[in-house]
Amino acid sequence: MAPAQRHEDPAGARPERHPGFLDRLLPRERRARERLQRSRIAVVTDTAAALPQAWADAHADRLRVVPMPVMIDGQIYTEGLDDVETALALALATGGTVKTSRPAPGAFQRAYESLERAGYDQIVSLHLSKELSGTVDAARWAAEQVAVPVSVLDSRTVGLAQGLAVMDTVLAAEAGLPLAAVEAVARQAESYAICFVVPSLEQLRKGGRIGTAASMLGTLLAVKPLLAVQNGRVVVREKVRTTPRAMARLVEISREAADAAPAGVRVAVHYFGNPDQADELRAELESSTGEDILCEPLPSVLAAHAGAGVLAVVIAPLATPETATTPSDDTEAPDAETHPSTGTSAEAGTRE
Repeated sequence: MAPAQRHEDPAGARPERHPGFLDRLLPRERRARERLQRSRIAVVTDTAAALPQAWADAHADRLRVVPMPVMIDGQIYTEGLDDVETALALALATGGTVKTSRPAPGAFQRAYESLERAGYDQIVSLHLSKELSGTVDAARWAAEQVAVPVSVLDSRTVGLAQGLAVMDTVLAAEAGLPLAAVEAVARQAESYAICFVVPSLEQLRKGGRIGTAASMLGTLLAVKPLLAVQNGRVVVREKVRTTPRAMARLVEISREAADAAPAGVRVAVHYFGNPDQADELRAELESSTGEDILCEPLPSVLAAHAGAGVLAVVIAPLATPETATTPSDDTEAPDAETHPSTGTSAEAGTRE
């Protein structure tokens, strides 16, 4: 299964990216390529990770991205394979019926089997929060059907908070780290923050991703709740009065996080249908934090719940030298340990 393809934002041109954000990883990547044959650990994720397509394509030898389906007015679209972005933008604008679903377990099974055929003998499978989707449960079921050992992990988050951890996990595997260390890198997703603001809480309420009381907060009191994903769930972080003030708070939160992180942070912006706002937010973030900002459309499976006009900021602290797990150029990476597929399904909150 090839990594899923994503289409351009239908509501306008995607903001131009600054290459510096991803270029930062290249020295580590070059070292990792030299050790490529030492590690036989592969990585699987889902399209909720919002991976930049060029990056996913460059690592397609050991990375699989399982597409997530979106149902629009009764028709099923597969995230990454169909032009779901255009259909979704129209449905959100006209009040169409939009639902999402976890991938079928068979899709994960096919991904795992393709990696096994490619010669990988261990797989780390990292997915969006089980509190928001049944994706982790589908992956665990599939892991029990294949011979190759699969470690299925819940990222406890979504979007590029999940995606940056996936990228780090792939690079750790390419660097020849043992399975325990690769899994430790993947679990860093839980420490990455994602904050966002939406023009309306209605889509989140309809999809059961936020409580009725919280949705009434925005409707009756005319405020713009600043939302976040905490412990795998969508919560109200702060209450602000206007969209400009919400954007200003996103910048302030990012600057505070950058100042507090000893090794610095990676910051990314998500949007759907509002590229101009995203470009403005990115420019403010770059000016405030001094960092290159990655800007990616929110995946359709997430935009279906957030709605058009969403703006999100992902904040991922960089590892300090003391906690970095990448071996030095002259250090042999230890052999990967065998790790069987694990996990009985835990009770989740609201799911797709």
